[in-house]
Amino acid sequence: MDMQVQLLRDRLKAVSGCDDSEIRVVCSPLRVSPLGAHVDHQNGLVTGMALDRAIYLAFAPRADRQVRVESENFPGGMAFSLDAIPPRTDQDWGNYARGAAQALLQSHQLRVGMDAVVLGSMPIGGLSSSAAVGVAYLLALEAVNDLTVSPAENIELDRYIENVYLGLKNGVLDQSVILLSDRDCLTYLDCSSMDTIKVPTAADPGEFEILVVYSGVRKTLVGTDYNQRVTECQQAAQLLLEWSGMPTANGAARLRQVPAEVYQDLCNRLPVPLDRRARHFFTELQRVREGVEAWRAGDIGRLGELMRDSGSSSVYNYESGSPHLTSLYRIMCDCPGVYGARFSGGGFRGSCIGLSHPDYRDEITAYIGERYPIAHPDIADCYSIHFCQSAEAAHVMNGQPDISP
Repeated sequence: MDMQVQLLRDRLKAVSGCDDSEIRVVCSPLRVSPLGAHVDHQNGLVTGMALDRAIYLAFAPRADRQVRVESENFPGGMAFSLDAIPPRTDQDWGNYARGAAQALLQSHQLRVGMDAVVLGSMPIGGLSSSAAVGVAYLLALEAVNDLTVSPAENIELDRYIENVYLGLKNGVLDQSVILLSDRDCLTYLDCSSMDTIKVPTAADPGEFEILVVYSGVRKTLVGTDYNQRVTECQQAAQLLLEWSGMPTANGAARLRQVPAEVYQDLCNRLPVPLDRRARHFFTELQRVREGVEAWRAGDIGRLGELMRDSGSSSVYNYESGSPHLTSLYRIMCDCPGVYGARFSGGGFRGSCIGLSHPDYRDEITAYIGERYPIAHPDIADCYSIHFCQSAEAAHVMNGQPDISP
């Protein structure tokens, strides 16, 4: 990736005319969540790891209040003034830069804009590239304006980008993992209290790696049933709280507010499909608790089993799987060398993730390649398989990249 970072720096110099000494680079990692599917927006318990694949943003300050960005992944450039930030535009990659500037302007002064070039190192979908690029723009705008902003505040700023500017009803999992993770640790997050624990594992690093299979399906979450699922979870929470006589706040009911014993007593009264949404939430919380202990103990096999169960609940209880993702999940679960797998992200498009043994890379590649393209010929030329490691949190990189052979 050092070579690509250098190419980004060179591209920025070419398009902006800035001096090499002015350029800095943000590394904002993509993320996976082994367990904790679809529960962060209900203030649940989640786990995550930052990947050694990232969004890279080369940037340099401007003398005025213009923000100009080019993408190495999408055609064209975008520009706007900090004095007049345009509203969201459907299907426009520039939304995240505009949203980041608007988020920061709610509580900070931005004296100058920036020139930037952005590059993603993986196919987009299911790895929270949207949160990663939002965080990248936040860190870059903060750097050129000499702002000191804590990870906790940046989590809320990125939520503003996605919840307010973009209108997506997601929770705090993505940006929290991107901003709080450490290499070789599982990030365990309580989305209600925002307490975070970085959990090491007793497993030998040579026993496993992170498997990511991009499905070839691309569709933004705002255009899927993602927001509808969030609404259904809130409706289930509202009913359970009302039936139990517990206080609720208007429009703010979340399943985490419902005690487990109340759910057990009243779950049979929930109408379809709210019963399945609540069932997924409460069983997923238990899987997260067991998974953290399995990871801590180095029992990757048990963690894989819990991931399979999470994937199954996503299909049958949360009903989030598209035909492509469901096929891919089932193929990966049957694949030699894969401990376990599940959807990544919302589960309507993007990727499936798994934990796999490094010795089985060739077998895994062949097994998936012999089955998935046949099941879905439309993606035969665009699906991809990636073997990854964990990485550190988002940061502004120091110094020049090392491009020596």
